[in-house]
Parts: sequence; structure tokens; C-alpha cells
Amino acid sequence: MKLICCKQAVVDTGKWEAADAVGRMQDYIEAHITEPITLVQLSRAAGYSPWHSARLFREFVGKSPFEYIRALRLSRAAIQLRDGKAKVIDVAFDFVFDSHEGFTKAFSRQFGLPPKRYSDQTPPIPLFIPNRVHRRTAWNREVCKMAEKKDVKAVFVQVIERPARKVLLRRGIRAEDYFTYCEEVGCDVWGMLSSVKEALYEPIGMWLPPGMIRNGTSKYVQGVELPLDYEKPVPEGYELTEFPPCKMMVFQGPAFEEEAFEEAITDLWALMETFDPTLYGYAWADEDGPRFQLAPMGYRGYIEARPVKPL
Repeated sequence: MKLICCKQAVVDTGKWEAADAVGRMQDYIEAHITEPITLVQLSRAAGYSPWHSARLFREFVGKSPFEYIRALRLSRAAIQLRDGKAKVIDVAFDFVFDSHEGFTKAFSRQFGLPPKRYSDQTPPIPLFIPNRVHRRTAWNREVCKMAEKKDVKAVFVQVIERPARKVLLRRGIRAEDYFTYCEEVGCDVWGMLSSVKEALYEPIGMWLPPGMIRNGTSKYVQGVELPLDYEKPVPEGYELTEFPPCKMMVFQGPAFEEEAFEEAITDLWALMETFDPTLYGYAWADEDGPRFQLAPMGYRGYIEARPVKPL
């Protein structure tokens, strides 16, 4: 079995230390997002000078610390406005904005509409979902030793029903997987999909069957499933379509450390390629709907589903 975690251990030490420092700054921001945050505080968390900490943060994250903090605060504020009945001014103060006017201006610049209108209408908006900078831990070495001794991993399998539903999705051009999709479309689609209040389930990446692929568009897409009565405006570049009901066989791998997400995915794929659904009284039914994946999260294991039908 390929052990990506072992390969990760052979990495420039300076880069790992820098990634650790940025991860600590992200942790500090997460813990203090509703409080004033200074560069000095972040530098203490990182263990470097303020100037060097800010440089590392931009190098790894693509934003300055304060661009990152503002984007994250505005997205958390949007979720609070979407899901609760809080007043705009209260949300503004909760997320360290000095005034209603300043918050409204920043919110409008970030999402293209003022917070009051968003609170009333809750259309899809591009939430900022930060990428976590992974850090090396002792787990990397220990899991490699364990995996070399024992090549056994538990996978949970179940069959679920997906009802007839609408799907808000964004197509690519030729993408056949997540990475080529990000190259074509970008990696911010998840933020838009995550903002939809009426979502039946969390957003998914999908491999569409031939009958659902439009000419000149990709096999791999990202979307979120919605009730059939969903009628809100569709963001530019997205479309609203309907999927028929289908049964899905869901595979859930074991929990994993975030650094080893590629291994978790490839291990589950290897199992799915040889899995015989007739053991459960089903056959593959790839024409009935898309095969889909959930965002890999270490605490729950990698999850992927494939359409099936009863024998």
C-alpha cells in the first residue's frame, strides 16, 4: 500500500516549521475571531517576528493576516444573519466592526449586497472557507510504522435513499476530478454552495453519468442538493437542475489525520473498485445518478457514494 504519510516526513524542516507557525496563527484567529486581533498577538502564536509572521502567512494562505481575518469575520457574520434573527448592528459589533455603516460597506463589497437584504432574502453568496495549513505531527511517523505492520482498515457501507431534488451546481469544461476542476473553475465554489440555507445536505463533488453531462462541459462538477420547491435566484455561472430519486451505496473509510487525506481517498477507491454490491443484493446503477464525494474530513473518514439498484 502506498504510504503518503511516510513521504510527507521527508520534507524540508524549515518548510514544516513555517507551516506549523501559520497553522498556529490560524488556530489563534479561529479562537479569537470575535475579539480584536493584532499582528503582535499573531506573531506570538507563530513564534516569529511580526514582519516574518505576516510574510509567512501570505506565502502559505495567499492573503495577509488582516485580509484573512476580515473575510472570515464577514462570512461568519453572514451565517449568523442567515440562520438567526439577530439585528445587523448586533452582528456587526459581534464581529468587531466599529459601526453599522462600516459593516454594511464591508459586507456589500465582499458579497455584492447589503447585510439587511441578505438577512431578508438569504440568496447564495460566496462564503470564505479557509484552507487549513497542515502541520507535521508525531502521528506521521507512528502511523507509518503501524501501517507497515498491519494493512487492515475498517470501512462502513450502507445504502441510502436520495429523493427527487433540485441541485444548484457549477460545471467545468473538461474536468474529471477535483484538482482539474479547481484549475478550470477555481476553488471558491464550495463557499457559494455552503451558503445556501435551504440545502438538504452538505455540498458534494460529483462525477456525472453521460446522460447528465451537457456538450462542452465536464464530467466532474460541484453542487448542493435542494428541495424541489427551491426558487431563489441562481448565481452567475451556476445552474439549477433536477435529479431523479435514486439509491446510493455509501462507503465511509476510517478516521485519518488531515495530512493523509490523499491516502484516505486512494485507499477507499481501491476498495470500491473491487467491491461486489451483489453481497448486499444490489447492482451498480451508474446511469441513475452521479457518483459523489463529501469533503474529506479526518475525524469522520473519507466518504464517497455510488448509485445502486436492487437485484
